Amino acid sequence: MAKDSKTTSSGMEWRMTLPDNSSARAEQCVEWQVTVPEGSTVKVEHETGIVARAWAWLVRFLVMLKDKFVGFFKNVWQLGVDDPRKVIHAFKVGLALALVTLFYYTRPLYEGVGGTAMWAVMTVVVVFEYTVGGCFYKGFNRATATVTAGFIALGVHWIAHQSGKQFEPVILSSSVFLLASAATFSRFVPTIKTKFDYGITIFILTFSLVAVSGYRVDELFQMAQQRISTIAVGIFICLCVCIMIRPVWAGQELHLLIVRNMEKLATSLEGCIEEYFEEDLNSEKERSQKSLGYKAVLNSKASEESQANLARWEPRHGQFGFRHPWSEYLKVGISMRYTAYCIETLNGCINSDIQASNSVKECLSDECKKLVTQCAMVLKELSKSIKEMAQSSSLDLLVGNMNMAVQDLQDALRSLPSQLQEEAQVQNVATMPLMEVLPVITVASLLTEISVRIEGVMDAVDSLGELSGFKPVSDDKPEKVSTSNDETKKTIEVI
Repeated sequence: MAKDSKTTSSGMEWRMTLPDNSSARAEQCVEWQVTVPEGSTVKVEHETGIVARAWAWLVRFLVMLKDKFVGFFKNVWQLGVDDPRKVIHAFKVGLALALVTLFYYTRPLYEGVGGTAMWAVMTVVVVFEYTVGGCFYKGFNRATATVTAGFIALGVHWIAHQSGKQFEPVILSSSVFLLASAATFSRFVPTIKTKFDYGITIFILTFSLVAVSGYRVDELFQMAQQRISTIAVGIFICLCVCIMIRPVWAGQELHLLIVRNMEKLATSLEGCIEEYFEEDLNSEKERSQKSLGYKAVLNSKASEESQANLARWEPRHGQFGFRHPWSEYLKVGISMRYTAYCIETLNGCINSDIQASNSVKECLSDECKKLVTQCAMVLKELSKSIKEMAQSSSLDLLVGNMNMAVQDLQDALRSLPSQLQEEAQVQNVATMPLMEVLPVITVASLLTEISVRIEGVMDAVDSLGELSGFKPVSDDKPEKVSTSNDETKKTIEVI
């Protein structure tokens, strides 16, 4: 190793170190070592080290960027695989826009609508929705608001024109101020906000545009007529494409959402008790999925209300008529959330830091499991009844068994003090600590409350069935009903 040093006038010593048997080639590492007067040493690396670090950082950045893009496209692909209807919806929007652009590319169509063909394109963009109900809702609101605002604007323009040039801008500005203020305030009315909020927005926009542009345009009536016709064409294309190509009905989506939520409610209740009494589950992820299914019920209120509102605009499809009682589905959803709140409390009690001992849990274990099984069977039967839109032949029997399980649990609670006294004697203590007994009593009380709330769900489903015309229980197949009841009885006996 060859060394070379140099001392400056200030006392600093510079020392350069070169590898042995080398003429300090550029590709080899050269290290400078500086010694200051105080005795500390600073090493100055060759700039090739900085380049290497920069290159390594760039490589890491490119790899990270690649992973981000790959992960993003994997998520997009999985989204399309999970629900192909979303991919179809994207193609439907593209098809509708391609059809409406023919008014620009085809000379006879363009001459028929003039320069307002762009309004048809804008209409397709803002009106086309995922569900048929959404298309009807926005299409009706846009058409009604455009026609209403157009005629009012023409009337105001005629009055302003008759008043003379001096008062014309004053009248037009005053009308815009008054109507825009009144229309905006109407959006706070709950009924109007629910059904016509989008229409009010279009009304304000159309009236303002026609009223303002009419001051500088001579052929205002012809312009309004062309815009209304192109908007009508855009709405017509949206509805045709949305209905004729794999339609997605908001009413059917609401129907299936209620069915899925009821099944999740039953599964969540079973999962909570399995977790409490330490039943064997395959994994922690499976345990979480089963016991936390009630959260989907609690978070579905906005989706239910939105789909019920859109379903009212849809024509008859499948088993759903034009005046199908969609509001009854909201009542079923409310009753399920009322039950889900209680299951949430049960889940919090199960995961509490204060827990009963296993010996105390065993005193009520069988009765609690039996009641949860019966409650879950009732919920699943109600879900099946809604899904098939038919009355259940075994629901009354299941509800009776659930009430019997509640009675058995209450009897077990009455006999709990004597069992605890025996357990205390076995453990050679005077009495069982209250904090060991209270959690299991709380769980039993919550299960009893859940059974009562499930009866409220059943009442809501019965009301839905009466107004929707659920198929009655068939009397032509008594053997099948009897077989189902026998299987139910056998299941209960096994439990």
